[in-house]
Amino acid sequence: MLGGRLKHLRGKRTQEEVAKQIGVSRARYSHYENGRSEPDYETLKKLADYYKVTIDYLLTGAEHDRSLEDAFDDPDLQIAYRDMKEFSPESRQQAIEFIQYLKEKEKKRKPGDQQKG
Repeated sequence: MLGGRLKHLRGKRTQEEVAKQIGVSRARYSHYENGRSEPDYETLKKLADYYKVTIDYLLTGAEHDRSLEDAFDDPDLQIAYRDMKEFSPESRQQAIEFIQYLKEKEKKRKPGDQQKG
């Protein structure tokens, strides 16, 4: 659960310290840790940046995937990612959904077809 991961990541820091760094009240941060409320996307991003983890890790506990770092060796993917950061939240969600659609489409391809492009 998100609250448990936040408590773990906070370690010996106080809730006040973390709250100040991400721009929320200590009470609000406490609500996140205790599951009484959920942070919005911007706050999740601030938490992930502060704790140097991914939003995915905060939400699901999924460990960091090194293959993502390898993917960003591709200049085209670097440009696409940089451009996507400027999208509105709605456009960003549409782009994510389209990528998920393409991923599912690739899974359905026959193994021999994947080499043909």
